Amino acid sequence: MSDVLDLTCDLIRRRSLTPEDAGCLPLIGERLARAGFRIEQLRYGEVDNLWATHGRDNEPGSGPTLIFLGHTDVVPTGPESAWRSPPFEPTVRDGDYSCDRPDRGNQQAAIHGRTPHLYGRGAADMKGSVAAMVVALEQFAAAHPQHRGRVGLLLTSDEEGPTNLDGVRRVAEHFRAGGERIDWCVVGEPSSREKLGDLIRVGRRGSLSGTLAVHGVQGHVAYPEKALNPIHAFAPALAELAAERWDSGNADFPPTSFQVSNLHAGTGANNVIPGTLSALINFRYGTARTADELRARTEAILQRHGLDYTLDWNLSGEPFLTPPQGRLREAVVAICRELCDLDPEQSTGGGTSDGRFIAPLGAEVVELGPVNATIHKVDECVAVQDLERLPALYRSVCERLLG
Repeated sequence: MSDVLDLTCDLIRRRSLTPEDAGCLPLIGERLARAGFRIEQLRYGEVDNLWATHGRDNEPGSGPTLIFLGHTDVVPTGPESAWRSPPFEPTVRDGDYSCDRPDRGNQQAAIHGRTPHLYGRGAADMKGSVAAMVVALEQFAAAHPQHRGRVGLLLTSDEEGPTNLDGVRRVAEHFRAGGERIDWCVVGEPSSREKLGDLIRVGRRGSLSGTLAVHGVQGHVAYPEKALNPIHAFAPALAELAAERWDSGNADFPPTSFQVSNLHAGTGANNVIPGTLSALINFRYGTARTADELRARTEAILQRHGLDYTLDWNLSGEPFLTPPQGRLREAVVAICRELCDLDPEQSTGGGTSDGRFIAPLGAEVVELGPVNATIHKVDECVAVQDLERLPALYRSVCERLLG
């Protein structure tokens, strides 16, 4: 078994349901310490974070800092009975391949003309990438012990959770307070669409959420004149919000998207007019609009319809973009062309990632990882071939920027 496959299997076996780490970070920290990395455990609340660095201290004139960014927590499995193999027992198929019997599986897969895939929760999102980063950093530090600048690995166990309060968000605050400088950041999120390296993320949209309460007057449905139905009151405003063209986007980002993700009102009885309507709304936006502008326009629409409402906003991340001439973006594109024989699509689509917390520190951020077709699904998997190629891509980034 290859080193990266072996480590990925070890990580998958650990039931690290967000925000639990289940021992993944100590395992990785011990490995990188043996490779000469300086290890810091950063714990905030109930969340574990690992900061491992190799090279000169971050002082003026000491050279740039390149970091790799990932997470060890995973989403829940759903019904484990729906999985073809247990989600925390790493298994490679087809060919009855298990992590304890690699030779047999490879032979059978070859006989049947199938590509072996490693199955297990986190195989693609993102324990495979984390393992590949660790192996790449070990190899780079051994081959280039006197490399310029610093190379680092930042891992958290709080990426998949709903708040992300004590993960990379808190670490970034710690970095900012301590004057930490990050020049380049490679995020290991599964970015590829069909083949390893066919798509990289060079930026991400911002995410602005709101919790809206529209207030009415509860009453009997037979006497509507004595009540105020917040559903009826909100309906015209919702129609306008849904039809609104918030912007036209730009060359780097698509137009802003508005969505209602949850809508609730009523007591459960069919003869009661509800007193309150609750709605969860979300904007995904690029650089054509600011969060403040979106807030103001939303509230102007609500006020124009005469609603009695309260609206609490949560900005989970601003949009960020690494420019085409950025050294990191140029390096990753060149590596995909050379090692994957693909000209990668350079996208700002998808959801958010922890890169949104590192970009404001002044870092160029690019996301490069395996195929994302099965992430968060039953029978999540990653192609073994892609997994075994990934360390070479990450190591090449190190060598181009710091070698």
